[in-house]
Amino acid sequence: MRKWLLLIVIATISLLALAACGGGGNATDNNDSSNEAETNDSEETNSGESDSDESFTIGATQIVEHPSLDAAFEGFKKAIEDAGLNVEYDYQNAQDDQNNVKTISDNFVADNVDLIFANSTPSALGAQNATDEIPILFTSVTDAVDTGLVESMENSGGNLTGVVDLHPGAIEETVEFIDQYFNGAHIGVIYNAGEQNSVIQIEAVNSAVEGTSLSVSERTVSNSSEVQQAAMTLAGDVDVFYIVTDNTVVSALDSVVGVANDQQIPLFVGEPDSLAKGGFATYGIDYFTIGYRTGEMAVEILQDGKSPSDIKPEYPPEMQLYINKEAAEIQGVEWNDDWDDSAEFVESE
Repeated sequence: MRKWLLLIVIATISLLALAACGGGGNATDNNDSSNEAETNDSEETNSGESDSDESFTIGATQIVEHPSLDAAFEGFKKAIEDAGLNVEYDYQNAQDDQNNVKTISDNFVADNVDLIFANSTPSALGAQNATDEIPILFTSVTDAVDTGLVESMENSGGNLTGVVDLHPGAIEETVEFIDQYFNGAHIGVIYNAGEQNSVIQIEAVNSAVEGTSLSVSERTVSNSSEVQQAAMTLAGDVDVFYIVTDNTVVSALDSVVGVANDQQIPLFVGEPDSLAKGGFATYGIDYFTIGYRTGEMAVEILQDGKSPSDIKPEYPPEMQLYINKEAAEIQGVEWNDDWDDSAEFVESE
């Protein structure tokens, strides 16, 4: 009897031990599930933190390096920096080569950048031809309507908008200045006929000259190496030079300045940065300012979710007479006291 009682006790103890082990296993499983849930919650939280610090890639394309375009790009970047956006720039210079313009734009599309900053008319046209989906912002563009970049200055009509670099009255004011202080002058202009922005400006110069005492002689170039020869062929026949914002000619402006200085021919230019290179006078705008405004548009698109079609293209906010006194003296300009009050002065570099 005692043996049976002992066996029953041993069996009972064994069953209780097995039950305890089973309960322990379930507790461990529950803890594992709880830990897994905490891990998932942590990953979701980290993902949310990453989204709040969103970064963007901007493809920046520029036809050629010269001070005005460089200043516009600096202004563009400063506006984005001031807004606190996290942006990486893929900057590409086309070296004044239209084939490069296309390749650069196509690469931006292939890389699926968040926005394209097109700094010049050729660059903007190249970007426009490459994509109708990626937002494009332009500046340093002379006439966005005639070149077909936008439908009108009241409505962009597509994936492009920006700030043009030609104040509506700049060329007329410059021609009027020449007519007033260089009465009867023969104006020499040099430009690349392959740049639409330049053709538009030369047409505007010829139109503004009508009804004045002035006349115009033109020379065209296809690359910067031809600029000096074009200036020399004009030098014997003209009284002043007028170099508009042609990217090819401005990139080789030193060649024109050299001829102007040697022959004492006053050199009018299209923007203030060319005065620092040796130009005499211009009615121009601040390229950093128009670049900055374009950067503000980029913030509206990237941060606020606007489309380029929601933002009207804009003209430069203001225009000013700029004069380089040193260049005036070298180029044989007879100084007029009126300019002391009306002009902002720029020094040569």
